[in-house]
Amino acid sequence: MYTIGIYIYIALIRLAALFGHRKAKQMLEGHSEIFPALKEKIKDGTNYIWFHASSLGEFEQGRPMIEKFRAEHPEYRVVLTFFSPSGYRSARNYQQADVVCYLPFDTPCNVRRFLDLVNPKMVFFVKYEFWLNFLFALKKRAIPTYSVSSIFREEQAFFHWWGAYYRRVLRCFTHLFVQNEKSKELLASIGIKEVSVVGDTRFDRVAKISEQAHLLPLVEAFAEGGNKIFIAGSSWGPDEDVYAPYFNNHTGWKLIIASHEVNEERIKSIQESIRGNCVRYTQASMDDVRTAKCLIIDCFGLLSSIYRYGDVAYVGGGFGVGIHNILEAAVYGIPVFFGPNNKKFQEAQQLKACGGGIEIVSREDFEQKMTLIDNDAEAAKRAGEAAGNYVSQNAGASAKIFKLLGL
Repeated sequence: MYTIGIYIYIALIRLAALFGHRKAKQMLEGHSEIFPALKEKIKDGTNYIWFHASSLGEFEQGRPMIEKFRAEHPEYRVVLTFFSPSGYRSARNYQQADVVCYLPFDTPCNVRRFLDLVNPKMVFFVKYEFWLNFLFALKKRAIPTYSVSSIFREEQAFFHWWGAYYRRVLRCFTHLFVQNEKSKELLASIGIKEVSVVGDTRFDRVAKISEQAHLLPLVEAFAEGGNKIFIAGSSWGPDEDVYAPYFNNHTGWKLIIASHEVNEERIKSIQESIRGNCVRYTQASMDDVRTAKCLIIDCFGLLSSIYRYGDVAYVGGGFGVGIHNILEAAVYGIPVFFGPNNKKFQEAQQLKACGGGIEIVSREDFEQKMTLIDNDAEAAKRAGEAAGNYVSQNAGASAKIFKLLGL
């Protein structure tokens, strides 16, 4: 039934592409290149490690492992696969991988072709990826296969009476490196014992990003002059509805807003929500930013470096799809605000518990909690230190995994 479902999914993707669905077309175009690329780039007699990530977020979790392999074990080459077009497009030029491509659709024929070509010595699936035909084939071929930074919850299919088939999938893994003790306990309850709690490799990634943060002269110029800097990262319209009124009524702050989506409609919406002079990063001069109230980041790739200039951060998504990456902000030792849709994010719960994360549920709630941070320098300092300490104390998952693997 699972394989039939995969074929139905492929048919739906093709149908969507015929009707002009952009992501479906991108996916089919990318899939047509998989096996030609593998035949061209895979070299006989070379030892390959295969990493698979669903999308960009999972790639960021797997990236510390990939780069540690390249630094410490150059005898291995790396094949990196993605499921989503957004993840593939973002990382297709990643220099630490020898081959970057889509994961072939999980049919028996594709599985055989892929594994025959790559013949990986080790395989790492990041977080939630459970492709049944691939996993059953890897187990049959006795290829060591690991789950990295995975996290499990009671509501998942594995832990229900009807989930026996899905539990077979978990037994295909040689070892699971999970984020917390609860995951280990849940797996033990269904007889999965090859489990180690190592934490989340994302902490390693954000720590390295902060060490390599770029100097951004325009942002530095914007931050000059004694004003405090509020940074809204991955912001959506409902987020702006919450925080913009506060800054429209309080002086002494300047805003940097990096929208989750960058298009003319979103930029116009931000400009309309903020009173005062708003300038766009890609169109601004040094003189422009020095006199501006709000700097709108109208390009991608800068946010992780921009957080370093902030006194307070707000990470968007919590009034909609779910919060985005709060660790990128917390690593710089500043208080981090976020909305209520954060319950499934372990790092949000832990950051709240230690005092570095501040959940807000409404515009009024934001005003109350922001006023405390604004008026009490010691409270702001304590929250920032708690956020920074949380990240530094949880780094090191990659090193733990390597040690347990004997590498």
